[in-house]
Amino acid sequence: MKATLIIIENDNDHAQAKALIDELMGSEDAADRARMMAQARLIEAFERSRWPRRRPTLPDLLTYLMDQHGLSRADLVPLLGTASRVSEVLNGKRELSMSMVRKLRERFQISADLLISPKRPRGIAA
Repeated sequence: MKATLIIIENDNDHAQAKALIDELMGSEDAADRARMMAQARLIEAFERSRWPRRRPTLPDLLTYLMDQHGLSRADLVPLLGTASRVSEVLNGKRELSMSMVRKLRERFQISADLLISPKRPRGIAA
């Protein structure tokens, strides 16, 4: 087997690189395992640049949690206060108060960090 790596610049290269990993996966040869690890790093670098991770928006997160727990907007009223407040939060027009954060954190057993918007430096618009 050749000791080359696939430089990934497009989807075709990505598919070939993943196939190479599959091919090398079963090898007991130390050189093949080192090659596999190097190729995996190249794949990871390509995937991170192609599909960067992003923090979910609060409305997306709440919609996901509602879906996972089989809840409706009305079920969020005890946590957020009123139906209009639920609507404002789910439409991205209102941020959560600390009281709302506490209630959501307790209800869904998630980190408050997910519910609190990251601070922006003063003078920088969203």
